[in-house]
Amino acid sequence: MVKMESTEEQDRKLVLEFCHLLEKSKQLFNGLRDLPQYGHRQWQAYFGRTFDVYTKLWKFQQQHRMVLDSKYGLKRWQIGEIASKIGQLYYHYYLRTSETNYLNEAYQFYAAIRGRAYYSRAAKEDRPDLMVKKLRYYARFIVVCLLLKKMKLVRELVTELEKQIQDYEPEDHLEWSLVLEEIKGFIKAEAAVAVLHADSNPIILSHSGSGSRLSPLTTPPCERSPHMTLSLQEILIVGSACEQAKFSELTMDMFRMLQTLEREPTEAATNPLSMSHGLVHGHDASPAASRIPPYGVPGSKGYLENGRHYRDNPHKYLLYKPSISQLLVFLASGFKELPLGGALLLYMSADGCFSTTKHPEDYGYELGGLGTSVKRDSVDGGGLSCRGKSYKESHCLYPGDLYPFTRRPMFVIIDSDNSFVFQHIPRYFGQPLVVLMSPQDVPPAFQADVQHHGSLFTLFLHSPLTALCYICNVGDVPIHHWERCQTYVDRFITEASRLVTRCRIDEIEQGIGFIDSSYVQFFGDDFLRTLILRFVFCDVVLRLHRGFRGRHMRPRCEPQLPANELLEHPSLSHIVFQLASALDVRGHFSEGPECD
Repeated sequence: MVKMESTEEQDRKLVLEFCHLLEKSKQLFNGLRDLPQYGHRQWQAYFGRTFDVYTKLWKFQQQHRMVLDSKYGLKRWQIGEIASKIGQLYYHYYLRTSETNYLNEAYQFYAAIRGRAYYSRAAKEDRPDLMVKKLRYYARFIVVCLLLKKMKLVRELVTELEKQIQDYEPEDHLEWSLVLEEIKGFIKAEAAVAVLHADSNPIILSHSGSGSRLSPLTTPPCERSPHMTLSLQEILIVGSACEQAKFSELTMDMFRMLQTLEREPTEAATNPLSMSHGLVHGHDASPAASRIPPYGVPGSKGYLENGRHYRDNPHKYLLYKPSISQLLVFLASGFKELPLGGALLLYMSADGCFSTTKHPEDYGYELGGLGTSVKRDSVDGGGLSCRGKSYKESHCLYPGDLYPFTRRPMFVIIDSDNSFVFQHIPRYFGQPLVVLMSPQDVPPAFQADVQHHGSLFTLFLHSPLTALCYICNVGDVPIHHWERCQTYVDRFITEASRLVTRCRIDEIEQGIGFIDSSYVQFFGDDFLRTLILRFVFCDVVLRLHRGFRGRHMRPRCEPQLPANELLEHPSLSHIVFQLASALDVRGHFSEGPECD
């Protein structure tokens, strides 16, 4: 009798401990939303504690499942809810650190929820809130799969989500239907060019230079020099285009650019939800101590070496239609966190705000700028407009707003129909500064698609071959042909890199300033070098394309890159012509560079 009472007491204590861990985990998880969205060190310790509690909670329910089933009434959807929260933790940790391996961790948990059908009986619980959680789980899983380019699985999940919405008909049925349409529209816009397998089914390329993240196979070559001193450390990606396809506060341009500025994640090897394993790939150590390395630990992501922070990926912020105050606060945060030898990148995709000032004297504020949070209220005497719709001045980012941040090395990419107003930013502080600006116009045949499906300029920076196919009306390419064409793009990038280096050597040997030193200092960074060389590809292709007439249909950069020695060099034009012939679109291109 005493022994039975002892067993019951032990079971009671186990249930109490589980309830304690469950409540503690919920408190910590709910507290995440109160953490500052900017800065590095303010939130890291809190994330560590949250992961630590979820580690204990997950292992506890694994080790005492039988007792919790019989004495607590633990249900499968409750296990799924814990796993979903862990997936969310990993996803948000990825957003804050930019380390793509954490995306794989989130995927592992979300995939296990689906594979083990943890939410399969949710509809029978007669709990509307539980079905909403299930729908949100699907939406979150779709985002993670989109970011990992698992498009086949994305389509399967969209089909399942649609069925769930139709069968369940939640109270906010209309809202979920809009979410569904948003996802479908995003998927359609993302597939600008289909690469076909031998059986004519579309496939997703992840390591072939097709717009994937950076990998050893896709990193442009570079002849190093002592002048290449800077590394990209902080990134701000802003999406404010009015009509562009989006999903989960990611516009198409943001989606493409964030992948361009990340390295390929390594594939996870084991299922972290295995009943015989711990929270993270079979390791017993808490992720607070092992999987989430703190800054300053040698050998870990973000470790300190010779006074500089290094990460696998630069840290980035993603802002969807921010207010101007939010934008400036996040810029200031990135500026503040910039380590010695680090560079800050601002990418902004937005509609232009156009000035009505006839004789501008201040290039910083009187030429207009970019709409941020797209407030369409009447103008308070500012004389600014965006696509015919009025903006208040307070919701416009002007070139002059960036002047204070040029105290540190800065790389700016502006994708807008008013991009050229950013070519006059002065270098008051003598720091490296490069501004890449999109064409301000595209041929009428592309205008509707580009407005909704994402910018052509960003597509060139993300996937040069896809962009070239798009402007030549090539809708699908067999895989073997795609890979052959990709070799021409690789040859172009290699040759352009050689020419940039050659310009620098000629400058030193002959005393002639062919290329601005800012490009040379940024050129040693893999990401910035990739962007510069893809910009060159974009400029050369559009310069030669018959459909892009006039200077407003070609990109600009400041400082200007040399024309004869780089942008109009015969070797680059020759490769473009070869590529066009390989795609059987030679007729789209002229015999030589067009004259203004």
